[in-house]
Amino acid sequence: MRREEASGAAPARREPRDPAHDATDQEDQRKVLQCREEKSHFWHGNCAARPPAGPARRRDRRPSSRLLAAVAERSRIDQEPVGRGTRRAPPSPAGTTMRQIAATKSVAGVVFRTLVTRAVQLCCSLVTGLLIARILQPEGRGIFAVITTVAGAAIVVGHLSLEKSQIALWSDRSRHRSLTTNGAVLGLAAGSVSALGAILLVPVVGWPGERWLWALALFAVPFGAAAINLNGILMLQSQMDRLNRNYLCCALVLCLPVAALAAVGHVTLTNVVICWAASTALPFVLAVRILRPISLRCAGDLVRRQLSLSSRYHVGWVAMYLMVTTVDVVLLNAMDSPATVGIYTVAVTVIALARIPGETINQVVLPEQAASEVNDAKHITARALRLNLLVSAALVVGLVCVSPWLVPLVYGESFAGSVAPLMALAPGMIALMMVRPLEQHLVRLDRPTTMTVVSITALIANVLLNLVMIPQWGAVGAALASTATYILMAALQSSRFIKSTGLPARELIPGSADLRLLLRPLTAKLRGGMKIP
Repeated sequence: MRREEASGAAPARREPRDPAHDATDQEDQRKVLQCREEKSHFWHGNCAARPPAGPARRRDRRPSSRLLAAVAERSRIDQEPVGRGTRRAPPSPAGTTMRQIAATKSVAGVVFRTLVTRAVQLCCSLVTGLLIARILQPEGRGIFAVITTVAGAAIVVGHLSLEKSQIALWSDRSRHRSLTTNGAVLGLAAGSVSALGAILLVPVVGWPGERWLWALALFAVPFGAAAINLNGILMLQSQMDRLNRNYLCCALVLCLPVAALAAVGHVTLTNVVICWAASTALPFVLAVRILRPISLRCAGDLVRRQLSLSSRYHVGWVAMYLMVTTVDVVLLNAMDSPATVGIYTVAVTVIALARIPGETINQVVLPEQAASEVNDAKHITARALRLNLLVSAALVVGLVCVSPWLVPLVYGESFAGSVAPLMALAPGMIALMMVRPLEQHLVRLDRPTTMTVVSITALIANVLLNLVMIPQWGAVGAALASTATYILMAALQSSRFIKSTGLPARELIPGSADLRLLLRPLTAKLRGGMKIP
């Protein structure tokens, strides 16, 4: 018995369908099936293109090919402005599949726009670093590097790793507003305490530079700590375009004033530090403008839960950050000279260019890793890692090949000594690109002990190796110590990922299918057509 008859109501009259609409719907369905047959999911890939992991592997174990479209569609709906008292109309069934295809295409667009933003940001960073290096010379460049490195470490300590708890708690939509408030308030409070601790350490440790110059740089620490938390919220909301604009504005705020000062011959260490502090504090202002209104009243229960979750990751994250960016610079300054620090930081800056595409992939895939089912998330993570390895390895090899003539040409002959440490850092940079996607997945699995143990082990090894190698080989010794610990950390994280997910080790090794995935947009454009990646 039909529902209308059971309720006693007269059946609704159905309007006759237009044959043209039927033909359109059938054409849409045909395109959907064709796209699904010809193209694999952007992150999951075509599992048939890779050898099966084992006899127990079945087709139904593959991640859903509609996952990316669903996440993108949800993000689009979240960002739509809705007036008070207005309800969103549900999507029509006839157009849903085509919107999913459009959402899948939009992911490639987000990746492309993010890469363009990173390229502009990279150009600004290169111009800024080039001007500072050429005008201030190795010693001035080294003092600037020590100040900004310590201030950056204070930001990392002060942000409390709240973005880890944001990932863990993001699945509950009712907490989104409270997570935003807590990220801003706790970041400002803890960042202030971290900055105060750093300024008290300056005379004790004997770092180079005037104390008021340190105070100027550390003034931006609370805003930088809160900005990290708010940028994490924007990434979880898939607002990558707005986040990219924020990054671009901050890069220009640092680059344009330094370029203008260079044009009039007034580039000094003080002016450069002022510009750096402004570019560090600006992301907080821009993020607040996007996420407003932000209440200053924190949710007490949620604060305690966030701090409980984040504290389990924070020690490990701080240890990893100190290992990657801080320990080598501080020890090199203490055991050698600021000029050697300047030479070493130029090498780090150039080789770090290879990280930009990989970081772009990590940021774009983060919402999927946080919102997907655990079984789907492990495949997404493996695909992101393989793409990271392919892109990073290609860029590292290219930089190594051109660095002997590029570095002296761009930075001047006084920085020719940066080539040797750059080459020593190359293998470690490839290994380092494996860590971020694995870390994001381990956060999802709630494995703080694993991450903390791995990071602290790598930090201890890094300190010991630096103490042994810096007196022997200077900047090259610091680079070799970093490479050894990056490889160690990547090996430990990969081992834990494989053990926790049950994936075979070969799932982390790039294959021909991954290479085709990277080359497909280029070949499609060369053929004169746009295809779904």
